Amino acid sequence: MKFVNRKSELAELNELEALAKKKLFVIALYGLRRVGKTRLLLEFLKNKGMYFFVNKNKTSADLLSEFQGILRQGKILKELEVLDSWDKFFETLITREAPPIVFDEFQNFTSVEPAVFGILQKTIDLNENKPGLIILSGSLIGLIKKLFKSSKEPLYGRIKKGKRLEPLTLISCLEIGEELKLTKENLVKAYMLFGGYPKYYVALEDFNLQGKSAEEMIDALFLVKDAPLEDEVNSILSQEFGGRSGVYYSILEAIATGNNTLSSIAGYLNTPATSITRQINELRDHFELIELEMPYQGKRGIYCIRHPLIEFWFSQIYKNFSDYAARRPEFIASVKKNLNVLYGRCFEQVAKEFLVRELKLTEARCQWGKIPQAKKGENTYEIDLIAKNEKSTYAFEFKWGELTYSEAISVMCKLQGKVKNVLRLPKDLRFGIVAKKIKDKQKLRAKGYLTYDVDDF
Repeated sequence: MKFVNRKSELAELNELEALAKKKLFVIALYGLRRVGKTRLLLEFLKNKGMYFFVNKNKTSADLLSEFQGILRQGKILKELEVLDSWDKFFETLITREAPPIVFDEFQNFTSVEPAVFGILQKTIDLNENKPGLIILSGSLIGLIKKLFKSSKEPLYGRIKKGKRLEPLTLISCLEIGEELKLTKENLVKAYMLFGGYPKYYVALEDFNLQGKSAEEMIDALFLVKDAPLEDEVNSILSQEFGGRSGVYYSILEAIATGNNTLSSIAGYLNTPATSITRQINELRDHFELIELEMPYQGKRGIYCIRHPLIEFWFSQIYKNFSDYAARRPEFIASVKKNLNVLYGRCFEQVAKEFLVRELKLTEARCQWGKIPQAKKGENTYEIDLIAKNEKSTYAFEFKWGELTYSEAISVMCKLQGKVKNVLRLPKDLRFGIVAKKIKDKQKLRAKGYLTYDVDDF
């Protein structure tokens, strides 16, 4: 599969390379597995630089020997020259003006040779005015952040720049979808499942799923016996959490099944809220797997899972893992039946991303709250998006379905009623709708409604 987008990331790396011609620049690049760090770095290193993969299954001596071989290939080390310690290895890298250098899965030195962190600190301190670019890349977000941001760690304060590599955007994945011969609807469904993590689209190519429906993709990658991605989420999370995964898994399950406030998560886990506050904060701030989404107005947010595949796993599979492992037909049927509900929930984020780009929105959030003096059973409201740009303020509803003209009008009328519960909105507020498919879009647009469906993505 061709390398897609990442123009801004490559431009930033090239700018840092230029700065590193004057003095040493050490930067950290991190992001969850499958987000495309290695592919980006190899693209950056094309025809220049050296790439070192820190294999956690090697001994320190074997890894040092492998890395010396790379230095010889790069003409940094003479053929018969031997480096008998990591001190000499890093000193050689920096003092001999090597081209850009990447250490991939850098955090694996924790198990291979922990002394490297202190050695690298000393080498940086002694050579900070020498030219050179060193990129330290890692997938275990919690560990990488600890290595560079904890004042107790040797490399604290030695990193000139830290950057989280974000998933690809919807527009980039639409480009991938064309290469995979997917209809726009099936690509959007795939995006609601995989997000912008390119490795999963490579899997579609690897398993000959070009042109297939999203349901066929899910069946082939997750639901058949010995499916290639059946252990994917466990693999990602077990490495992040190590041996303390239990409570984290339970919190993720609670959020994925609709319990998105601290009190409702605690209720789902049948435990006091105070007993899980630390773990929730770690999932949000340390591991960056969840986020607290705040309303357009108001101070009480809701927790959301940031990774669509993790959301899918915990909402559909984790709770009934025994049935999944046995591939019980009734369980598989229920997962397939629930997919449309999952799409409906995930479509909100996709539609929001589309609108932010389409309308150049600077502020865009969901809004919810209580209806004053409401009838019994109708005391709350929710608006899928209230947003602003330089020109106007907007209110949108999102529907994962095929709407007729009259159904869309009905949705707009209800939306106009709901915004009355939101304070201080401008009188010239514009209304809109995004759905899977809308008939007679032009008639709705003629009435002044901003109207989009998947065909507009």
